[in-house]
Parts: sequence; structure tokens; C-alpha cells
Amino acid sequence: MKIIGLMSGTSADAIDAAVCEISGAPPLLTADIAHAITFPYPEGFQQRILDACAGGRVDELCAINFGLGELFAAAALRALEEGGFTPAQIDVIGSHGQTFWHAVEPDGKVSATLQLAEPAVIAERTGITTISNFRTRDVAVGGQGAPLTGYADWLLLRHPTHWRAVQNIGGIGNVTFLPPLSDSKSLPTAFDTGPGNALMDSAMLLLTQGQQAYDRDGLWAREGSLDEDWLQTLLLHPYYDIKPPKTTGRELFSARMAAELVTEGRARGLNDAGIIATLTALTAQSIADAYERFAPARLDEVILSGGGRSNPVLMELLQALIPARVLPSDAIGVDGDNKEALVFALLAHETWHARAGNLPSLTGASRAVILGDITPGDNYVDLIRRTWGTGSE
Repeated sequence: MKIIGLMSGTSADAIDAAVCEISGAPPLLTADIAHAITFPYPEGFQQRILDACAGGRVDELCAINFGLGELFAAAALRALEEGGFTPAQIDVIGSHGQTFWHAVEPDGKVSATLQLAEPAVIAERTGITTISNFRTRDVAVGGQGAPLTGYADWLLLRHPTHWRAVQNIGGIGNVTFLPPLSDSKSLPTAFDTGPGNALMDSAMLLLTQGQQAYDRDGLWAREGSLDEDWLQTLLLHPYYDIKPPKTTGRELFSARMAAELVTEGRARGLNDAGIIATLTALTAQSIADAYERFAPARLDEVILSGGGRSNPVLMELLQALIPARVLPSDAIGVDGDNKEALVFALLAHETWHARAGNLPSLTGASRAVILGDITPGDNYVDLIRRTWGTGSE
């Protein structure tokens, strides 16, 4: 099947749209990206999302939901146009949407989660049947609703003979620990490691009065001298002690937290570069500590995806802290910028074929369930006839 995966991460900086070719069934499932783009939000829309997450009105959330639907549809159509495809060639769209809230209770249980980008608008503008709202069904059966990327990692990225950690560093960091194909007994585990780029990026916006959204090429982190005592204090945050499965988000590692850390760093006498250096080290150290505490076996490789892998200082810190080979996912043939869009295309494929898209060992769910909501597009009846009537892929 040809499926478009749509994803906007915690940073809310753009929409990733990937036209994917997916076929087969677990465990013999294949998934490839035929064409992918990054579709930036209009000027001011990212801030509108972040403000709404911090306490927007119901009418504003409603308007943003429909606005996101328009933008996600536009991203899908742009990816088709640039890739030389037409909507008639696409079977399904799998849309993650934009996360607005992920409610984690004090005991670590997720009680609710909210992703917006109105699927009815996406289906109407593209004519393509759209599958969305993947996380809520996992939460409904007691799961964390995340990280759902772990299921795709389990299907696509296991090594024949050794253990891998597949680490995404977006706004929030998340990891999947994968046993080798030769191990038929061990199960994968997955969880959010803590802040990825979220604190660094929010601090950069503050320190540059909105002129820089992130530390490009890690230049500030390389120039600055980190405060080791402060770093060790930051690592005492109670989130890091919670045992997996666990998830977090911008609700905890927020712009407000970043502002408080900037104030605290200055009170400690750090210059701006020193603050960024310490926050960069916090991301690296929290990931390494999570591996030391919770990895079920010795790791041979760490595969990195997400925007954080483009920060050379962060990459160097991870390689120094983790006793395993650290390499970008691109080195094993996985587009690290568009991996999550591919994941939600794959999950849409599994939903359409009435197969579960979660693993309880990854999310803590009580059972495996079919994920997502299906919104029919103009191709809905024909899609049913082609894929269900004949049993073909």
C-alpha cells in the first residue's frame, strides 16, 4: 500500500510528511519512504500552538484543530506533488496530529492524551481515507499511549545478533531497547528518557530574544563551560527515577521550566553559552543514565533519530557516556528526519488490516489493540474492495 505518514512532534516546529510503501504482515513487514518533506508552520503558528498548550481557551483549541487539519492536508498534498504522485495513487493517510496535552498522574499512569489536526478536514481536502488518533486506544487499555515508535522499531530495526537501543531525540527523548532476532524469548521495552531538545530550544529562544530556535551545530554548547554541580542537581528530578513504562512531555519539561533554568543558571554566574552547555549535557546524561538503570541487557549499538542527532556536541557527549557504538539512523538506511512519519504510516497500515499496533511490553497496556480512528475519504469504498475484498495488500 502507498500511505502518507504525517507527524508533528513536541517542538511543534513543522509537519513531517512522508509518502511510504508498506507491504506484508508482521513479522515479515517492509516499509520504505518514497518521498518526504518538512512542511513548516506559517509564521506565528508554532507560538499559537505552544500558547494553547499552556492554557488556551476551548474556542482557540477548536480553531487550531481545524487549522491544523488544513495544514496537515496541505503538507500531504505538497509531498505528493514534489514526489510525482497524485492523490489517486495513495491508499491511506496516517496522521499523528499535534500533541497538545499528555496527562501523567503522580504515580506515572497516563489518564488522558490529546492530539489535534482534524482528520475530517484532511480526508476532505485530499480525498484520501485518513487514520488518526492512535494514542488514545492504548491509553484506554492502561497504556502510556507512547512511545508508539517502539512497535515499528520492533518490526523493522532488530539486529540479527546483538541488542540495540533506538533513541529518538525530538523535543522529548524516547528509547526502544530491542533484543536481537536470534533471541526468541526477550521482549522489547520502551519509554521516554526525559528532555530531548525541549529545554535547550526553549532556552535558546529566551537567550536570543526569539532570534534562534535552537543551538545550530551545537556552537553555543561547544563554546560554553558546563556547571557540573548544577548538572548533578538537575539529574535529581524525580522523573528519572520512575521505572518504565513511563512517558512525559512539554507539560513537564516545559518552556516555563526552561525559563526557570535560565534564571537559575544566571544566578550561578553562568554566561548564556554555559547555560546551553549544561542543558545539552543534561539531555545526554539523562539518556545515558536511563540506559544504565533500565537497559535489560548490554547494548552494542545506539541508533539515533530526530533533530538532536544533528547536534555534534550532543552526539559526542552520548558517545563518551554510553559504552556502545552510537550512530545516526541514516547509517543503517533509516531517514532520521522522517522516521516518525514512517512510523505512523506503518501504524495506519496495521490499523487498516485490523491488526494491533501496540505491544504491551512497550507501553504497559493490558493487551494489544487496534489503534486509531478511521475517517473515510473519497477512495473509501474502492479501498475496501481492493484490500479487503481480495485479501491483497
